[in-house]
Amino acid sequence: MRSLSRPFFAVAVLVLSGCTPSARPPTPGEKPATTARGDGAAATFSADSQDVADGDKLARLWQSRTQEGPLSDYPLGPGDVLEISAPPMVELQNYVVRISGEGMISLPLLGIVRASGLNNATLSEEIRRQLEVAYVRNPQVHIFVQEYRSRQVAVIGAVQKPGMYSLASGTDTLFDMISLAGGITNVAAPRVLFFPAQLGENHKPEVLASAAPVPVLSRDSFLILKKADPLVIDLASLANGGGQIYLALPARPGDTIMVPVSGEVLVDGWVQKPGSYRITPGLTVSGAVVAAGGTVFAADTSSVKIIRTGRGGEKITVVADLEKIKRGEASDVSLQEGDVIEVASSGLKLVPYGIYSFFANVVRVGASVPVY
Repeated sequence: MRSLSRPFFAVAVLVLSGCTPSARPPTPGEKPATTARGDGAAATFSADSQDVADGDKLARLWQSRTQEGPLSDYPLGPGDVLEISAPPMVELQNYVVRISGEGMISLPLLGIVRASGLNNATLSEEIRRQLEVAYVRNPQVHIFVQEYRSRQVAVIGAVQKPGMYSLASGTDTLFDMISLAGGITNVAAPRVLFFPAQLGENHKPEVLASAAPVPVLSRDSFLILKKADPLVIDLASLANGGGQIYLALPARPGDTIMVPVSGEVLVDGWVQKPGSYRITPGLTVSGAVVAAGGTVFAADTSSVKIIRTGRGGEKITVVADLEKIKRGEASDVSLQEGDVIEVASSGLKLVPYGIYSFFANVVRVGASVPVY
């Protein structure tokens, strides 16, 4: 009979010794792990200071934007296309003109007129005033905006059609703009990175150079590429209403919405198929274990660790009980890319599992020995 394989021999020694591998000690310079145990209640990660800061900023932005006037009060800007009519002036009948990069328009009879920074009503009054001074008494000036290039929002990343999209009204939301881009793809991470426009900077989108797709850059040369800290909207909390209100945040000219590509989580230990698995929206620890083929008999399902690296580099650990989650006695734990799920062995289950594996291997090896 052939000798037992090295891995099987190691398992047999482990079973006979009745001990389990010890946890790895922290390496020099590594920050200690913070552990939270989910006993009956929800096993969740506490929000770090940056998450709280993002929530405060989003709340302030929500309050500010919902208290603003309608989008029609926003000023015109470079790239907007106007159709101007001023009866009875024949020269100004359905006259189409684009606002230049300097914010000017060129009109018959009047010459150069500043348009950028004015809204429709103010520009109409300015054109009416100049016509009345030089040509006709009390003219009626009508302005229709054919294209709002200065009211665009950038939607980039893991969406069906990345690009620049114009706001149609003051009620358009972040969700509306993502919908115009075809919605998120199946490789999207469960969050949105939101770069709000900085008013007073000509409403120009501020996006990361590494994130903006080339077609967008070539088509819209007015993009400013600068490093910025995004506000994170957690889509995994939509079921609890956590991020839903912020997807309903009114969009504004110059906003940049980025949907990052999903990362992976690592499932290790006593599961059928240890390895890396792609994050999908709403993925939880129990779902990741199922994706890994489920646990084997020796697994300790009452003490599954989820290890996450915080923004400061610290290790944060939550312990989840899969049996309680299955019975509805504890909440599942939402995952994000980079999480490590460790399924340890149970001391009570390890010995019978080792004995079963030993005899199963003996039978398998014995059956493979040729009979002469």
